[in-house]
Amino acid sequence: MKKFHLILVSVLAVTTFISCSDESIEQEMETSILTIDNEVNSKAANPNGVMMQAFYWDVPGGGNWWNTVKGKVPAWSSAGINAIWLPPASKAQNGPFSMGYDPYDYFDFGDFNQMGSTETRFGSRSELESLITTAHQNNLNVYADIVLNHNSGGNADANIFTNSDTYTDYTPASGMFYRSQYDFHPNDYHNNDSGVFGGFADLCHHKGYVQDELYRNQNSVAKYYKNTMGFDGWRFDYVKGFEPWVIREWNNNVGGFSVGELWDGNAQILEDWVNASGSSAFDFACYYRMKDAFQNNDLTNLNGDMLLKRQPSKAVTFVANHDTDEIFNNKILAYAYILTHEGYPTMFYSDYEGWLDKNKLNNLIWIHNNLAGGTTSYLYADNDEYIARRNGYNNNGLVVYLNTSSSWQERWIQTNWGSRRIKDYSGNSGWEPVVQSNGWVKIEVPPKGYSVWSVK
Repeated sequence: MKKFHLILVSVLAVTTFISCSDESIEQEMETSILTIDNEVNSKAANPNGVMMQAFYWDVPGGGNWWNTVKGKVPAWSSAGINAIWLPPASKAQNGPFSMGYDPYDYFDFGDFNQMGSTETRFGSRSELESLITTAHQNNLNVYADIVLNHNSGGNADANIFTNSDTYTDYTPASGMFYRSQYDFHPNDYHNNDSGVFGGFADLCHHKGYVQDELYRNQNSVAKYYKNTMGFDGWRFDYVKGFEPWVIREWNNNVGGFSVGELWDGNAQILEDWVNASGSSAFDFACYYRMKDAFQNNDLTNLNGDMLLKRQPSKAVTFVANHDTDEIFNNKILAYAYILTHEGYPTMFYSDYEGWLDKNKLNNLIWIHNNLAGGTTSYLYADNDEYIARRNGYNNNGLVVYLNTSSSWQERWIQTNWGSRRIKDYSGNSGWEPVVQSNGWVKIEVPPKGYSVWSVK
């Protein structure tokens, strides 16, 4: 049984609408005309394009990953990707085996023989610099994954605050950002901040020295990454572990695009964090609504609360990432959703390069970059159909139609395109109907598929 969440247009409205239709069309209109009572007056489409998460968990070791990504950059740029997000690039405790989330020396990009290797898992410093240069030559921004909550790999320290040995003595080979027990929790300032992760040494962001070394000094981590290495922006790991003012201060000192990993499905919590930090956030609320919708074949879940519906310019949307990949059913429909809706969509490397149809994803990237503009009107949702309209911003906008059922579906919808011929830019439908003068038109969608309509 379908769950209908929008109201059928009244008989009077139907009668007014039908001026030259035959009886069969009139009967169909009475059962399938959609209302448009859920208009969202939000900001225009995020101008940032489409981000590529340029890694997955446990990418091949051996120091070749930077070169692998470099080889893909020209094709990604041609497809319409505008930025790449790289894994943590500096030396971590597990050296050649680490994915970088156990940071030791923020300034060792494969320069120094420490933690079991000179190169990182991903390659050498020169290979990283070559990748960044190639990305910039292809008009791609490069976002660094920054781990600020915790460090790993320090030597034993006779800790006066715990009366025991703690691994809080950091003497990195780069000679930059030495750390001691005074820079972690507990210390002479306080015992803890918002949270710890995995028993790692927990940085204290209230200490002036830590602030100086992370973002205030001329040779701070932030300024070195931006001015010397050439990074353009930031993906902040595990921001639940410290207060949002840390991100605000980082951004105020160095600028650049930033997005925080606040792993929470509550849209209000995400919105509060972006307001306090000034940063974008990954839209986990959207992710979990999509999981409920596509895994459970109930598209009414897409009516749920999301950051992209509250502050679309701060919402970074995604279907999967290196930590979570739970949307198996109808995954291409989930990409059709984020690439036609507001927010800054992220493409996951494994989906793009291996698991899904790259031609279909490239088509959706083109649709996002050329048609998906303006505010959103949510037109219709039941358990296996969903329709939304983008109202256009310096373009004609679009209508996206999703279908998880096993049969073709049709709906009458109202558009902003009176007396214009439209087509399905996904190529999944061959229809090219002419919109009636009052904006109404019938569109279709294939089984377990999607269609994306705009002016021809």
